[in-house]
Amino acid sequence: MLGWTVVRVVFGLTLALLHGLPKVTGGVEQFARGVAALGFPYPTFFAWCAALAELVGGLLVAVGLFTRPAAAFAGFTMMVALYRHRVDPFARMELALLYFSVMLAAVLIGAGPLSLDAKVRHRA
Repeated sequence: MLGWTVVRVVFGLTLALLHGLPKVTGGVEQFARGVAALGFPYPTFFAWCAALAELVGGLLVAVGLFTRPAAAFAGFTMMVALYRHRVDPFARMELALLYFSVMLAAVLIGAGPLSLDAKVRHRA
């Protein structure tokens, strides 16, 4: 389970710090324009939802707290990113596919024994 913990922490932190944090700290307006181009209503609202799913969801997956719901939100965001890049060369969609795969695994597997979820569960 140490291997799964490493994957969960690395993917959670990189999603949060390299993708979610830049959007939340000043890049959401540009991101909202991209969301609008996809045809979403209320693009600023959905841009914030996606940015927070990446930031908060990634952090929660990394520490293993509320892992399944956090991974579900982040995974859904990655599904939208995959849809966005569906006509691009594979290299453009590769990162979204990798994040989606890890988030789907987190939904299916859970956080594992080395997580805050496990500590909370054993306390109760």
